[in-house]
Amino acid sequence: MTVQFHDHALSPEALDQLFGEARSYNGWLDKPVSDAQLHAIWDLVKMAPTSANMQPVRIVWVKSPEAKAKLVECVAEGNKKKVAAAPVTAVIGYDVDFHEELPWLFPHTDAKSWFEGNEAGREEGAFRNSSLQGAYLMLAARALGLDCGPMSGFDPAAVTAAFFGDEPRHRVNFICSVGYGDPASIFPRSPRPEFASFNRIA
Repeated sequence: MTVQFHDHALSPEALDQLFGEARSYNGWLDKPVSDAQLHAIWDLVKMAPTSANMQPVRIVWVKSPEAKAKLVECVAEGNKKKVAAAPVTAVIGYDVDFHEELPWLFPHTDAKSWFEGNEAGREEGAFRNSSLQGAYLMLAARALGLDCGPMSGFDPAAVTAAFFGDEPRHRVNFICSVGYGDPASIFPRSPRPEFASFNRIA
């Protein structure tokens, strides 16, 4: 059966850049990522959907040697070289008190009141939506011709203290290196399941 897609669907080449041929890199070419590129990533991330436009993500782009050294100390042994060699690593966090920003981010109703007095609900919403925004970051970087290396092997308390120490209501979610991936650093793609393996249409 031929599936009919919308006329505005991305080209197969673009889909390969985002998904089909994209990989999580373990090593990086010696090629810098500019601040302008990071701004361009954010300009895409901020446009993607979050619940009530809550925008809970808080990102620290680790570029300087001093910041890299701090982050290297917080990650698992197997991730130290990855972070040290990457042009930049995004510390993707979230603000538990994101609701304070809702009066201007979601002005059509009193969305702030939905979350006041419910810290557990805010934590859940902030974690879920910052995870979405972290995924959007990866797609945005790939769309702009960059590669990504997401990681969860780190000490959350140490990363939060090192990069959000001046913001006590911020927490780390995950980290993701961004740059130009070294093809020699990846192994063959792991298996991917067919639709019937993990899906059903009800």
